[in-house]
Amino acid sequence: MMKEKLILAINPGSTSTKFALYEGKDKLMEKTLRHSTEEFEGFTTMTDQLPFRYRVIMNALREEQADLKEIAAVVGRGGLVNPIESGIYEVNDLMKKHLSEGVNGEHASNLGALLADMVVKELPGAKAYIVDPVVVDELEPIARLSGHPLISRRSIFHALNQKAVARVYASSIGREYEDLNLIVAHMGGGISVGAHRRGRVIDVNNALNGDGPYSPERSGGLPAWQLSELCFSGKYKPSEMKSMLAGKGGIVAYLGTNSFQDASKRATEGDTHAALVVEGCSYQTAKEIGAMSAVLEGKIDCIILTGGLAYDSAHVERVTRMVKHIAPVYVYPGEDELKALAFNGYLAITGHIIVKEYRG
Repeated sequence: MMKEKLILAINPGSTSTKFALYEGKDKLMEKTLRHSTEEFEGFTTMTDQLPFRYRVIMNALREEQADLKEIAAVVGRGGLVNPIESGIYEVNDLMKKHLSEGVNGEHASNLGALLADMVVKELPGAKAYIVDPVVVDELEPIARLSGHPLISRRSIFHALNQKAVARVYASSIGREYEDLNLIVAHMGGGISVGAHRRGRVIDVNNALNGDGPYSPERSGGLPAWQLSELCFSGKYKPSEMKSMLAGKGGIVAYLGTNSFQDASKRATEGDTHAALVVEGCSYQTAKEIGAMSAVLEGKIDCIILTGGLAYDSAHVERVTRMVKHIAPVYVYPGEDELKALAFNGYLAITGHIIVKEYRG
């Protein structure tokens, strides 16, 4: 039997570089390289880290004796490019410019496309791609209205995993994702709840900046009047306010830990405050799911719970209890972003998906 071409998937995080090598749909290897703060000393910007990250990836591949010349596609985690529709995009000069300059902010995921591009330069014939970055934007015009013309709602969410689990569910029932109405709740360090109508996420909370339910590290949608009073109290710098919303908000602000597992353990051991806080996270998640059911006018095939918090059975039970009257609930714990990246790369090199052009 003829061997299939190889696909390399790369997912850079703030303190790690994850990558996996696939032959067709089969995983050959997967690595998670952890990085200490000392390793990043001297790097002022994210792009300063590129040579270091590239070197550790290539060294690890050589140690595994990977047949690099057989790699046909390198798929990086999509970063903060300008808003685009869902899909797979070939890395081009404009995309690299926007990510290098951080036009929409600096984030570790910005390195995904840039690393993919660096790798393919060593591999004649290979292509570099990104898939479903967090800025996938398929919002309906009405969903962009915030209540004031100076502020427009933005689509920033866990697009890669939401789309991937939605397609997995559709396949499991012998249907196409584009034929279904779904509500997908990705529950991790941030929580995003999307209304998927026939293959498009027509409404979703901005999970990166702290909108929607509070989570282990996000404050969620805070009361605007009280928030404005805090901003102008003179007690906090702008940077402190932003970290209060995303990074140091939510469960970590209430309990001093960003581990939902630890918070749940404290709750089961009799800590009534911890119990209230973790239940509040479940409550707000279910409440957001209810809001998205209104967006879809109650015509919903199923509700999907995914992300790291979906491993917590008590949390899942609380959310399910509140929303099961809307539609059947299915649980896909965790997130396999490398698999999703590689699978899209496989579809691209086999001609089963149309590769899009990034035009900014």
